[in-house]
Amino acid sequence: MIAVRDLHVRFGRVHAVRGVSFTVAEGESYGLVGESGSGKSTVLRALAGLAEDWTGSMAVSGRTLGRRRDAHFRRAVQMVFQDPYGSLNPRQTVDRILAEPLIVHGMAEADARIARALDEVALPAAVRFRFPHQLSGGQRQRVAIARALIAGPSVLLLDEPTSALDATVQAEVLNLLAELRAAHRLTCILVSHNLAVVAHLCARLAVMQHGEIVETLDEAALRAGRATHPHAQELIALSREIEGSG
Repeated sequence: MIAVRDLHVRFGRVHAVRGVSFTVAEGESYGLVGESGSGKSTVLRALAGLAEDWTGSMAVSGRTLGRRRDAHFRRAVQMVFQDPYGSLNPRQTVDRILAEPLIVHGMAEADARIARALDEVALPAAVRFRFPHQLSGGQRQRVAIARALIAGPSVLLLDEPTSALDATVQAEVLNLLAELRAAHRLTCILVSHNLAVVAHLCARLAVMQHGEIVETLDEAALRAGRATHPHAQELIALSREIEGSG
């Protein structure tokens, strides 16, 4: 479903992503994990068409991606950002926020689609006519997820979707994402600095450092701690330490 080959991304003199390559099968969840500044979110932004200064090749569902993305891509590929408050228009109600992608893509039956979208993310109907500032952080992120899914995408790009939430709400949102992925047969890429968050959703993950993928691990290798790169070993050790202290 997704193929990235020798991706390089630059911001002026900063070489943020250096020769990243990976593939994601249809219906798979793939993780990119690393410290802040490792380049993981930049990879996601390049895929979404939000970073223009890149070289290499990227393809989604067999379609090679260029600098500009068409309407088909924008409907098929959706992104959920880290900060749910910053990604939602504070002057629009939830109803308007969810209606906007339907209008853009010319989709009918908006009222029924919005009601169904709220139900899918376990939000009460009363939320529909509230503004983002009237909602909790977890509710705002659920609205952001509903907005991403309402047009029926096949690919979901998740950029630290739970890092702005407290631990209890994090777990709820991660479980919701797992349920939605299965229900909609979504192909997902999840970016996080937290290895445990990525492992919760992804059977395979890549560890990034200094703009490069330094190791790729599957679920069995992760559980057994069979990492060979020192940075991957550090992340596994840190994750186990945090789990142990919890």
